[in-house]
Amino acid sequence: MSVNFDKKKYLKSLRISEGERGYFDIKSLTKDINIDINKIPFSIRVLIENVLRSYHNDVSNLEHINNLVQWNKDTVPDKEFPYMPGRVVLQDFTGVPVVVDLAAMRDAVTTLGVDPSIINPIVRSDLVIDHSVQVDSFAQNSSLSQNISREFERNQERYKLLKWAQNAFSNFLVVPPGTGIVHQVNLENLAEVILSSEENNLIFPDTCVGTDSHTTMINGVGVLGWGVGGIEAEAVMLGQPYYMQVPEVVGVNLHGNIREGTTATDVVLGIVEKLREVGVVEKFVEFFGSGLKNLSLTDRATISNMAPEYGATCGFFPVDERTMDYLTLTGRDNKVVNRVENYTQNNSLFYEGIDPEFTKILDFDLSSVQPSLAGPKRPQDRLALSDVKSNFHSNFDINESDINNDELDDGSVVIAAITSCTNTSNPNVMMGAGIIAKNASEKGIKPKSWVKTSLAPGSKVVSKYLESAGLDKYLDDIGFQTVGYGCTTCIGNSGPLPTEIAEEVDHNELSVAAVLSGNRNFEGRVHPQVKANYLASPMLVVLYALAGTVNIDFSVDPISNDKNGNPVFLKDLWPSANDIESMIDSSLNSKMFIDEYKSVFEGPKEWKELSSTKSNQFRWDGNSTYIQKPPYFENFDLNLPKKQKINDARCLVVLGNSVTTDHISPAGSIPQSAPSGQLLISSDVPRFEFNSYGSRRGNHNIMVRGTFGNIRLRNQILDDEGDWTIHFPSGEKMRIFEASELYQKEETPLIVIAGKEYGTGSSRDWAAKGPALLGVKVVIAESFERIHRSNLVGMGIVPLQFQDGDSFENLRLDGSEHYDFFALEDKITPNSEIEVLAKKEDGSEVRFKTLLRIDTQIEAEYYYNGGLLPFVLRKMVRESK
Repeated sequence: MSVNFDKKKYLKSLRISEGERGYFDIKSLTKDINIDINKIPFSIRVLIENVLRSYHNDVSNLEHINNLVQWNKDTVPDKEFPYMPGRVVLQDFTGVPVVVDLAAMRDAVTTLGVDPSIINPIVRSDLVIDHSVQVDSFAQNSSLSQNISREFERNQERYKLLKWAQNAFSNFLVVPPGTGIVHQVNLENLAEVILSSEENNLIFPDTCVGTDSHTTMINGVGVLGWGVGGIEAEAVMLGQPYYMQVPEVVGVNLHGNIREGTTATDVVLGIVEKLREVGVVEKFVEFFGSGLKNLSLTDRATISNMAPEYGATCGFFPVDERTMDYLTLTGRDNKVVNRVENYTQNNSLFYEGIDPEFTKILDFDLSSVQPSLAGPKRPQDRLALSDVKSNFHSNFDINESDINNDELDDGSVVIAAITSCTNTSNPNVMMGAGIIAKNASEKGIKPKSWVKTSLAPGSKVVSKYLESAGLDKYLDDIGFQTVGYGCTTCIGNSGPLPTEIAEEVDHNELSVAAVLSGNRNFEGRVHPQVKANYLASPMLVVLYALAGTVNIDFSVDPISNDKNGNPVFLKDLWPSANDIESMIDSSLNSKMFIDEYKSVFEGPKEWKELSSTKSNQFRWDGNSTYIQKPPYFENFDLNLPKKQKINDARCLVVLGNSVTTDHISPAGSIPQSAPSGQLLISSDVPRFEFNSYGSRRGNHNIMVRGTFGNIRLRNQILDDEGDWTIHFPSGEKMRIFEASELYQKEETPLIVIAGKEYGTGSSRDWAAKGPALLGVKVVIAESFERIHRSNLVGMGIVPLQFQDGDSFENLRLDGSEHYDFFALEDKITPNSEIEVLAKKEDGSEVRFKTLLRIDTQIEAEYYYNGGLLPFVLRKMVRESK
């Protein structure tokens, strides 16, 4: 493209029902340089429009446009470009620390003599409070009201902060508790697919980033979006571009149809398994093919939701007729629907069966999918329904003959949770679960007495259509009363097991199970007492609640006996696809969505009655155990900090493969014996008011003590489980936090060593903030998950990747060494080679080379600044002056 490039040439006019609107024509752009736009993946077309629109806005330049426009399947350029998302979505666990950081940034700029209001979201930002409700009460008609009441008792300080933020910041709205789950609310209401700007009369593709890894769900409706760390989200909110590499795009050719007896949940578990085997980390995945027409929009959303589980940045479905039908069903304004249809059809963003080219094409036959679960510890470990029984036996070394299915024993299902936007957004599986409940109730079958049952829909619309179909009363009858409208068990807020069950599990050292319709089942996440965790459709959740055990093969074993003592099998309870479709057609309509979402920002009376201050700066309470001013901007200086050599570093922890952000920074319950629990006790917080780690993320003092605090963490420096390590050179065993304090007193820099897929799971910025506050300067791993690597850089921690097949094991390291790192104090080159010297106690040395996973030049700037937020703060202060 010529240096005389004029983007105004591609600014065209389009008449839609809202009037005349401008848009940037990417078809004309590609035509001018003899590129067939039909060969470019739809997800890349969205990026082309984004960079074209921001050209000459001190953001993108001609090279960025060229790199995207000339994308082709054979030579994807190793280049970065600035991406400007149209929206940011947040949830409260990750959103509270974002607000805390923004409040602290306002304080920092004030001390520099700058108006604090310069710290304000420029990009539309919506925060949905969905992560705080816990399943305290269940299987009662009053469970919903009890859990909401308890939620507000626990979280008043946090919610007052969020109310302050809504008043103090413009362009920032809060969806109150008890409304739904962020990704389902985004899918059903917040997303517009094509945005409209009154400021410049433009229309353009809706795009978003979110502080939750399952933000990817929105790709099911043709909106490009994915999860980022809270640190990156803050930068985007403040108008900074999100820098990323030009992605490879893996095409998944869907064909065939979902067979009778299988669900979208089964499909996504099959896709997760297949794509994990192939490897799509840091790549886009785009779905195409004849099978698209056989997937409902909510089936697609289920598949897009679990993109983090198959490792991709996103799983994109282009806009087509299904999209338009869904926008109409969910009550979008007719003008919005008209805008989407006209824009996408006129700007080559509407899929009409012409398939683009891809970096790689994978084949997936929908008709090959069989009923499945995933577990017991990872979402990619799919297994056929008939194999669950043997899988449990082999994973926990248990003989079937030793299990009694008629009492609480090994393999007993103690948690059966219909939870998570992954599945509760899908009427097919929710209606299916309701029909199974009806069939079971009419036969007199109930869940076993030891099963904690719960239903937590992702939006109130689910309750409306279940009620309309007459299925809610049957779900209630078998113990699946609604416990809340939020994430609950999926995020680890499953609440305590009944006392007698919990005591028997501990006393008999039982390996018990949870079956949930969530998207993650990492160790210790669902419940600390539950070792086996299986992901399944809501329909299978109900069946396992009725059976009460995973020690069962549904293909041959009876689930239970009816009221007459006759055995009841899966085929006696499972509805046909026609039954489900008929129920949906007669019970779901757009009025339900319109009625429920017209008051989406109002909230329950508890929210309306919550008082909050109105001021430019937040008034910190030094005695609060929920909200504390973070230390990141103390003594902030506009000059860059001097980089120190990292020599004689010690290893704080050595970890294996697939270490998740849950291992690094747990979200669930806070143990009383842990350093975080002891701090709460010393602050006169009674045990029953500990709440969860997720709810305490606004208090860095709690969170740093909980870092590496997962009870299932395995630190290879010592043979133990939990938050323990060895301090060197003393050789003393101590808590990881206590060792960190000692090392920091000794001015010893710290490192972490890990295996493959370090930081997989949630987009949890505290999994980077926590290690940074512990004094960790470097993480060396065999590979990193995308979001976590970015978060490490964002907090000034250096990610290094073992090279040439090296690892902690084959280099014969043991964690007691001193480590020196060469050239990290100098001007660094992204993806350069960094030499590491490990000095053993016996005087021997091990030298090895690593790849610097600071991947872009802008990330290098973050590193020089001590992190992303200091970089943004310096930039904004300078620009304001």
